[in-house]
Amino acid sequence: MKKMKETKREKLLAWLFIAPATAAFIAFMFWPLVYTVYLSFLKWNMVAPTKKVVGLKNYVDVLTDPLTAKLLGNTLIYIVFLVIMIFALPYILAFVNTFIMKKGKGIYKTLLFIPSLISLVVGAIVLQFIFNPISGPVGAVLGRFGITMPSWSKTKGLVIIVISLVAVFKTFGYNFLVLLSGMSGVSTELIEAARLEKTPNRKIFRKIVMPLTSSTAIYVLIMSIVQGMQYVFTPIKVLTQGGPNDASSNIIYGVYQEAFGFYNSGKASALSIITMVVFLILLFLEFRYVEKGVYYEN
Repeated sequence: MKKMKETKREKLLAWLFIAPATAAFIAFMFWPLVYTVYLSFLKWNMVAPTKKVVGLKNYVDVLTDPLTAKLLGNTLIYIVFLVIMIFALPYILAFVNTFIMKKGKGIYKTLLFIPSLISLVVGAIVLQFIFNPISGPVGAVLGRFGITMPSWSKTKGLVIIVISLVAVFKTFGYNFLVLLSGMSGVSTELIEAARLEKTPNRKIFRKIVMPLTSSTAIYVLIMSIVQGMQYVFTPIKVLTQGGPNDASSNIIYGVYQEAFGFYNSGKASALSIITMVVFLILLFLEFRYVEKGVYYEN
């Protein structure tokens, strides 16, 4: 009887400990998701006192709208560029800093991390100046070689790259340090043994370092996509508002524009649900096929 009372008390105590986190999850994640699903079946401008039930019409409109395909294409370009710049590049530089550089490691760590302290709005304004075709330093350097700097904000493709650079500056330093900490767990004896056998650095990186740091790398890869897509929203809003002709917009900004630009909460909710499903499928495929090759020390 005494043991049963103690067990009940322990269970109650456990529920009390997780109650704040559970309440926060329900209030800020679960309920907004449920309400978004609810809105996706309605036609409502967020002002009218009544909501009209339209069933799956919002989903049909989203899936048949040519703009949706364009936003998905832009989103894919954003993801590919961000993966290269804030995952692959810091991965290689972390390897160089850990196993190849002999001096000045701390200085390079500091220099690579400092841009992460700049806010997204400030970063967007700075990049706008740097890539200004008339008075910016990039335009001035290209002008000395007889090359005219195009107006990046009106050039398809280039506008995505410039906007992505803001997210790169914000995320690069953090990812670099996380990957650097993962590589600190790789045995130096193993690296030295490989070098005694005259193994080139590219093979050491590919055959030894990558497998042993795969658990850290997969975390950084996922966070690069998630945070990168969040961070590009601010420069889009500050610099281009999705222009020219939606060339710089993506699926995240598209949801915002539908909801707070056109006041079409139903279509915005349907687009956000479709976006969530796409990312869940990608996450499932990642865990299904990529997670198998991840090395965990314990």
